[in-house]
Amino acid sequence: MSDLSSFNITKRWPAKNPDHIQLYSLPTPNGVKVSIMLQETGLPYDAHLVSFDTNDQMTPEFLSLNPNNKIPAIIDPNGPGSKPLPLWETGAILIYLAEKTGKFLSKDPATRYKTLQWLMFQMGGIGPMFGQLGFFHKFAGKDIEDPRPKQRYIDESTRLLKVLDAQLEDQDWVVGDYSIADIAIAPWVRTIRDFYEATHLVGWNDLKNVPAYLDRFLERPAVQAGLNSPARD
Repeated sequence: MSDLSSFNITKRWPAKNPDHIQLYSLPTPNGVKVSIMLQETGLPYDAHLVSFDTNDQMTPEFLSLNPNNKIPAIIDPNGPGSKPLPLWETGAILIYLAEKTGKFLSKDPATRYKTLQWLMFQMGGIGPMFGQLGFFHKFAGKDIEDPRPKQRYIDESTRLLKVLDAQLEDQDWVVGDYSIADIAIAPWVRTIRDFYEATHLVGWNDLKNVPAYLDRFLERPAVQAGLNSPARD
């Protein structure tokens, strides 16, 4: 049995199964990327809820794993060289899990780099821009009288959705086969539609391919399981 006691985070969130991947997360658009990936790959894992309501992400225990105080983060007790590997940042985690299992990241070099390209498209574009749109539309930013910040993120989110829509022409998934690019992108598309309720702002009804793409994604059993992991109290 693996010994994870040297990781300070386990003092606050004890490992139920020390030989399983330990996931510290919350079902946010970023958080569910990793839980969905774990469900899709079938890797056994313990899911630990990091509650923003109680600022768990700012505790010394969590910061000992991720000094950037963001979810999700993992510890793989069976990392490279059979040594425990702590890891944070969703892009890095998705690539690591894909390479660990040989799933959802093509071994063909050209397809692999195209997949990583679209993964970066989510990390550098869709995530930050959609998140800012949500702030100005649904959260505290909606009280700011100056309309320009909100409009900037509406315009950029609309543009990014059009880029995605064009990429999905004549194919079900972003790079042909289902991949970590979809696991990264689709949760944020879902957030625009279902949580931010901002479809009327971003020209959703003018999109030809994105709505059906999201529906296909949400029909996957592993996605449904991952969307609710860790379970909220």
